[in-house]
Amino acid sequence: MYRQNLDPTGTLAWSALIAAVPLLVVLVLLGVFRWKAHWAGLAALVSALLVATAGFGMPVAQAADSAAYGAGLSVLLVLWITFNAIWIYNLTVKSGHFAVLRRSFAAISDDRRIQAIVIAFSFGALIEALAGGGSPIAICSVMLIACGFPPVKAATLALVANTAPVAFGGMGNPVTILGQVTQLPADDFAAMAGRQAPLLALLVPFLLVGIADGFRAVREVWPAALAAGLAFSVGQFTLSNYFSYKLTDIFAALASAGAVLLLNQVWQPGTAGRAVTAPPVIAGGSSDASAAEVRRAGTPDGGDTAADRLTAFAPYLIIVTLFSLAQITPIKNWLAKGVVKFGWPGLHIVSTKGTPVATVYSLNWASATGSLLFLSGLLTLLVLRIGPLSALRTYGETIRQFGWAIFTIFCVFALSYVMNLSGQITTLGDWLAEAGGFFAFLAPVVGWFGVAVTGTDAGSNALFGGLQLAAAHQLDTSPVLFGAANTTGGVMAKMISPQNLAIGAAAVGAVGQEGTLFRKVFGWSVGLLLLLCVLVWLQSTAVLDWMVVK
Repeated sequence: MYRQNLDPTGTLAWSALIAAVPLLVVLVLLGVFRWKAHWAGLAALVSALLVATAGFGMPVAQAADSAAYGAGLSVLLVLWITFNAIWIYNLTVKSGHFAVLRRSFAAISDDRRIQAIVIAFSFGALIEALAGGGSPIAICSVMLIACGFPPVKAATLALVANTAPVAFGGMGNPVTILGQVTQLPADDFAAMAGRQAPLLALLVPFLLVGIADGFRAVREVWPAALAAGLAFSVGQFTLSNYFSYKLTDIFAALASAGAVLLLNQVWQPGTAGRAVTAPPVIAGGSSDASAAEVRRAGTPDGGDTAADRLTAFAPYLIIVTLFSLAQITPIKNWLAKGVVKFGWPGLHIVSTKGTPVATVYSLNWASATGSLLFLSGLLTLLVLRIGPLSALRTYGETIRQFGWAIFTIFCVFALSYVMNLSGQITTLGDWLAEAGGFFAFLAPVVGWFGVAVTGTDAGSNALFGGLQLAAAHQLDTSPVLFGAANTTGGVMAKMISPQNLAIGAAAVGAVGQEGTLFRKVFGWSVGLLLLLCVLVWLQSTAVLDWMVVK
């Protein structure tokens, strides 16, 4: 058994510095030395194991078992989701229906900068709302390539766009977990996050336009960026504060896409950003162009019929329907009966207070996001009229395309749980909490570090929700403010998390270029984080305390 020691050196600052070594290793190797993500992730995992055993006194067997536990969790939490999401996408490409989908998006606007907003921001938010787990990054990246964007730029756009919806992604799962960890009403955290995240969401479409075509293009396309960002922000604020936070991103995403669609009925930008026709790709490589570009029962002029478009959108309508049905209480309870839980073998850890640290593996095979996506894929086979052998071959291709990205995800989750269970993460949080009143500025940074390590906002809230609550009580300020700051701060780290970089790189066939992606998005991550830090700090003062949920 291992009892956590949060200050092994006797000086919290030194202990925190030692605990930060694995994070520094992965950031420096990716950003400075340009290592591939799988080697950077492995080096960070090795350093975390060394810090855990030599620095924090964790037994070698317990440290190794913690790594195995984290890697095991990644199968259900990330890989099962991502494989099935990309499988569905690849099915539409192989059947030729994705070409119809691409033309449908082009019908909104033939300007690829606007297509970047609709696909990466609006459609990506809808996928994040329903599935999360890196699936919007994977799906939107390849859709953007089909619109003519180079692979690395497409992945960059998808990563930056996957910020605005994350706080309420997966049907509000990060907020739900924050409520469970702190034993405070999740609705209060949702309302508070709804008074932070929308302000930054307003900026994201402008960033996407700038990344897509340089910031001179913002002057040409700003009406579309404003319409998308404003509609999304208003929808996110309204749903999170006055309706159901679990439906927040669904309505915000639809409102955003609808606003752009309506705007383009009365306004169009110049010709500078006209889309370039490019063959769609199977994630990780080019598809057979003749199969991908076939028009399904087109109209006499060669266009797509309403039936063509409905069939092309059918896989995503199926996903929306299934995930919505899964939230109905009787169905949700029925699916929950399929959960199998067991303690991870050989892992015995207690906190500094002597209470057992949960190391339970929940195999929720029926209700898991990946399982619902798999069922969506099976229904997609019927709609697209794809045979079982072709579907099986496509699934095999989908798994093979990820290659080293699978190893990267294993390493990152193993790293996360070694740092978490050894006490390294909590040590870092405790040290930051010593900043006193200035902690209001640093509260989002804690969430940012959490997502950088775990790759998920829900994971960061599970990790640091209790710390934010304790810091709020210590400073006699609002725990709702600090808890929400953890959620919204974590959002900004989604784009730099090694597991998401690996998913984005694998999706566009750029495995090994994760370091390039990291350098392209790191500045945006830090910039948005600093803006949020200022906002949260002002909300903790008399200047903006009227925004805090009471």
